[in-house]
Amino acid sequence: MGTHMITGAGSGIGAAVARRLADRGEELWLLARDAGRAKELAGQFPGARTVVGDLAAPEKLDWAFGKQPLPDRLDSLMHIAGVVELGAIGDLGPKAWQRTLAANLLSPAELTRQFLPQLRTAKGHVIFVNSGAGLNANAQWGAYAASKHGLKALADSLRAEEHGNGVRVTSVYPGRTATPMQESVFRQEGREYDASQWIDPESVATTILTALDLPRDAEINDLTVRPGR
Repeated sequence: MGTHMITGAGSGIGAAVARRLADRGEELWLLARDAGRAKELAGQFPGARTVVGDLAAPEKLDWAFGKQPLPDRLDSLMHIAGVVELGAIGDLGPKAWQRTLAANLLSPAELTRQFLPQLRTAKGHVIFVNSGAGLNANAQWGAYAASKHGLKALADSLRAEEHGNGVRVTSVYPGRTATPMQESVFRQEGREYDASQWIDPESVATTILTALDLPRDAEINDLTVRPGR
């Protein structure tokens, strides 16, 4: 059985992936922003290990990890957590940009740097849950789309650098998915939210596990998932 580090396991796509892996008997390490959240995750996923590190403060992750036990090897590192703050370029100030880039781009880069030795040892897999906004940027989505376009570049560069070390890298680009984040987006847009109209997080989890479980002779670089209704 494999060992997996997951961000965003508390809800939505991350929770769906964590449940599926737990049901398979795999070893889970779940990133939590603080001790309270770590306790919640431990209750939600009995047997899972937790690591505390705040994605809002990527510059502090190295210090935080230095004070906690970490896995010796990782079969996957799954970047699933993210934040979204809508607004026109003319309206969003530096703090909104900094919050978005910290959680969606800088922290995934730093987490990857921190855990590359364990991934290389296992010839593991880094999976970035990106977004349709990582391929196309629309009005009001500038900061989020910029962070996700950057995440695509991070994944592509990492793939080129680590291919020779046996580390696989996959980006998954879901369309609108029925998650708490999507509810927040609809509130920001001032629209009524109907979860039944959007992708079930379990379906995105299936695409992620498809990439993860692919035999070693192949690698899925990019997966685009759109609502089927």
